[in-house]
Parts: sequence; C-alpha cells; structure tokens
Amino acid sequence: MTITVFGFTRSPFSHTIYYVLKELGLSYEIVQPNSYEDIKTPEYLATKHPFGKNPYLDDGDFHIYETRAIARYLVNKYQGTKNSTILIPTDVQKAALVEQFISVEISYYTEPLFKMVRQYALKKHKGIEPDLKIINEAREEFEKTLDVYEKLLEGKDYLTGEFSLADLFHVSVTSFTLSFGEEELMNKRPNVSRWWKNISERESWKNIVAEYKSENTQ
Repeated sequence: MTITVFGFTRSPFSHTIYYVLKELGLSYEIVQPNSYEDIKTPEYLATKHPFGKNPYLDDGDFHIYETRAIARYLVNKYQGTKNSTILIPTDVQKAALVEQFISVEISYYTEPLFKMVRQYALKKHKGIEPDLKIINEAREEFEKTLDVYEKLLEGKDYLTGEFSLADLFHVSVTSFTLSFGEEELMNKRPNVSRWWKNISERESWKNIVAEYKSENTQ
C-alpha cells in the first residue's frame, strides 16, 4: 500500500508530514499541485480538501487532510512497525502530556510565528513591503512565549523529557521563520537553544532540509 502526500514541497505543513514519515521509517511518494489554482477547483474542494488547502494524504484508499490529523493517524497506525521511534507514548498519562504541549504549541507558540511569516512572505512572493509593526508586535508576543519555554525546558532536552510529536510539531514553522533572519530568537535563551538544536538537528529533519534545498535550486 502506497502512502502519498499531496502538497507543495515548500510548505512547512508538508515538511511536518515528511518529518513524521521519516521518523517512523515509512516510505512515501510526493505529488505537487501545478499551481494554487489547482487546489481551489470545485473537484478538489469536493473530493480532496473542502477548504482548498494542502497537504492531504492518501494511504491506499484512505484519505485524510489537516496536518496534525495526518500526523496522529500515521503515529496511531504505524508507530513501532518500522523502527523503535515513539512519537506518542502508549502510557495514557505520558500521552496526555504530549497532547498538552501540542495544545501549547497551537495556542501560544505558532500563531505569532505565522503573523511574522505572513508579512515576510509578502516581500518574498509579491514584492510588497512587510508591515514592520505587525512583525515587531508578533516578535514581542513570541518572545514572551519563549520566556515560558525557557522555564519549562529547565533540565530537559525535550518538552516531555523524551522526543515526541509535540517537539516535532514546532520544527517546520520555526525553521521557516528563522530563514527570514530571525535566528537570534532561539539563540539567546540557553534552554530553548539546546532544545531547538536537539529537535532541528535530528537526521530525519536534516534530510528534509537537504532535499528541500536541492529540489528548489534545480
């Protein structure tokens, strides 16, 4: 049975799915849309993603969309079948702590980063100058979140003590944001810096970065 990821390979959401797949030791195929118009057609909306987004994943005849839902599906079905990597523990309480930090990531971490990325993307893709007020306010909001993370990560290499899906969900959007010259955000807090190095220098993520750079310089 073939696992197929449909989505733009430059998308941080696609990268998150690739990261999960590689960590679980799974083979997969990638299919890219030809253009943004392709994901807005009536057929796409009716059969692939009703909100006209990507990625989605096909696992044989099973179809699923939304990044975090895809990730949880892959973990629930395939974790432990190809290697020993554990992204969601089987212990109920340990799994609950992973979900706790996934909720933290969604609620407090990712949103200010997306505010920044949206502004930087205007410059990169449309030639429109970003709104520095929005960027600075979002950066300030994110700095406050990192101050809390600095305390949460005291004495720990990962959010729950062991690498998990909660850590993984932070990587792609953070990496994307840092690529716009925001590296210092992760460097000036020692616990955050250590954690970021741990989660962004795993072999599976480095492979994704290498593939992405290679693909987009051809």
